[in-house]
Amino acid sequence: MVKDLVILAYSGGLDTSCILKWLIHKQYDVVCYMADVGQDEDFEKAKKKAINIGAKDVIIEDLRKEFVDNYMLPAIQMGLVYESRYYLGTSLARPCISVGIVNAAKTLSAKYISHGATGKGNDQVRFELSVYSLWPEGKIIAPWRMPEFFERFQGRSDLIEFAKMENIPVAATPKEPWSTDENIMHISYESGVLEDPGVAPPSGIYKMTRDLSCTEDYPSIIDINFEKGVPVSIVIPSGHDKSMVLSDSLNIVQTLNKIGGQHGIGRIDIVENRFLGLKSRGLYETPAGTILHVAHLDLEAFTLDREVFRLKKCLQDKMADYVYNGFWFSPEASFTRKCLELSQENVNGTVTVKIYKGNVVILSRKSVNSLYNKDLVSMDIHGGFSPEDSTGFININAMRLKEFARFSAKTKF
Repeated sequence: MVKDLVILAYSGGLDTSCILKWLIHKQYDVVCYMADVGQDEDFEKAKKKAINIGAKDVIIEDLRKEFVDNYMLPAIQMGLVYESRYYLGTSLARPCISVGIVNAAKTLSAKYISHGATGKGNDQVRFELSVYSLWPEGKIIAPWRMPEFFERFQGRSDLIEFAKMENIPVAATPKEPWSTDENIMHISYESGVLEDPGVAPPSGIYKMTRDLSCTEDYPSIIDINFEKGVPVSIVIPSGHDKSMVLSDSLNIVQTLNKIGGQHGIGRIDIVENRFLGLKSRGLYETPAGTILHVAHLDLEAFTLDREVFRLKKCLQDKMADYVYNGFWFSPEASFTRKCLELSQENVNGTVTVKIYKGNVVILSRKSVNSLYNKDLVSMDIHGGFSPEDSTGFININAMRLKEFARFSAKTKF
C-alpha cells in the first residue's frame, strides 16, 4: 500500500514526538523537518529519536543566516514592535521556517504538512497562513484541532502515558513548568506557572540575560553602523591598539546577544493581545534586537523628515500587526514593507551606544544624511532664522484656541 507522505515540523519534544507516532498509526509516512534558527538544541539526538520512533527521514536545515538577513534585520529596518513592546522574535521565525518546510514538501512531493501548534495560540495561524501563501495546493494536518486527537489527549499527562505505551523516551515530569520558544533573536516564556499575570516570574527562568544584580559593573561602548536602515557592522573598542570590527550579520547578532545578556538588556514581562482575541502573558528576552532597535530609532530621528518619521510610525505599526498575525507573505505586507524600505534610503550613519545595567544609552550619532542644522538651532546665533517670524506662527496657531475659549465662555451657563 502506498502511503501519503507528511512533512512534520518536529522539535523533538513531547508533543511532536507523540504526534509523529500518532501520524504513523494513522498510516502516513512521515519525514521530520527541523529548522535551526539559533535555538539551543541537540539536533543529532533529536534526529535519532525521531528515526527510532519511526520517521522515514529527518531533515535538519541551518536557517540562522536566512533568519537574520531576511527577517530579523529587515524588522529592525522597518522598526517593528508589536503593541509598542514586543520585538516579534517568534512571529518572524515562523515564515522563515515555513519557507524551509514548504520547500521540503515540494522536493519530496509530500501531500501534507503537519505541526504541533495548539488551537489557542498564534503559531497555528502564522504557520498555516505562511504555508498556504507559499503552497496554495498544500494541505495541513493540525492534530491539536482534530477531535480524535484532542479528545484522546487532554494535556501533558495523557501524552506522557501515550509515550510510555509507545516506548518514546520523554521526561516523566516537565523540566520547567512553562513553555519556551527560542531562536537567535529571542527566547519567549509562557503558559504553566506564568498564566497568572499577578504572579512574578520564577527566579532563574531567564536564559539569555543576567539579573541586574549580577550584571557587569562596567559599561560596554559600541558603534553601530547602518546603511539604509540596516545594521551592517559594529565596532567594539577593546582597550588596546585595535578595536573589534564585525560585519557578518550572524556574528553581529551573536555578539550583541552576548554583550546585551551580560548587561541584562532586553527583558520584558507583558500581557499581549493574541490574534484569536485572547489575552496572554509572556516573558521575552531580546538583547541584540533591543540594542539595534534603540540605535536605529535614534538614527531615524536624526535623518528623517519630521512628517515622514510620523507617517512611518503608522505604517510600521500596521506591519507589526501583519507579522504578529501571520501575514508576512500577504499582499498588504508586501506593499507596506516596500513603503517602509523606501523611507530608509537616507538612514545611513553611526550610532554610539553605552550598554549598562539593563539600559541602552545613546552617546552620539553621525550621518552624512543628517537633517540636523547646528546653526539653525543654535541659541548663540540666528543662523538664518528670524525670531520675529515666531510671533506670526504663534498668533495663527492661537486663533483657533481663542475662538474656542470665547465660544465655551458663552455657552457655559
